[in-house]
Amino acid sequence: MKIWKRNAVVAAIVLFVCVAVYLNWSYDQTESVSGSTSEAVAEKTLGETELVSAQEELTMEDSVDTASGESEEEDALAEHALAEEDASQTAAEESDYFDTARLNREEARDSALSILQETVDDPSADSDAVNTAAESITAMAAATLAESQIESLVTAKGYADCVAFIGDSSVSVVVSTENGELEASDIAKITDIVCGETEFSASDVKIITAE
Repeated sequence: MKIWKRNAVVAAIVLFVCVAVYLNWSYDQTESVSGSTSEAVAEKTLGETELVSAQEELTMEDSVDTASGESEEEDALAEHALAEEDASQTAAEESDYFDTARLNREEARDSALSILQETVDDPSADSDAVNTAAESITAMAAATLAESQIESLVTAKGYADCVAFIGDSSVSVVVSTENGELEASDIAKITDIVCGETEFSASDVKIITAE
């Protein structure tokens, strides 16, 4: 009986030891798996973080490049608009010059014609004065017609605008060119037009560009 009890106690102790060994081994396995899993999760999280960071950097770089490209495009458009505005302003100023020049020419000629007409209509004026005034009126009318013809023919050659002034001994022509300069070919073309519409020679023709 004592032997059986002793064997039962030994068996119980051995069982406890086995259970303790199993539990210890099981705990170690759990810790190992848990550690591996934690490391895997940590590595995965780190990888995802690095990927997101890289994507954000690429996105930021793309945004910077896009913004830079848009800024350069806006600058180019602004410069183009400014150039067009300057060109439009220059064209407007030249147009104002030609309009003003024609108006001044017309007013001066109307004033001279008015005085000459008074002489012609003056009953007390001698015949020589009347004849001279009448000839001057005729010459002015012819000059007005010739100036109009010259301007039309010059602009028909492709020039933006033109105004002509016919005097007693010379003809002056102011012309608008694309680059603000006159080439020899320009002078030759305009001179031929003036000589063809008047009785002046080439040496009596003065051609200048509008500034």
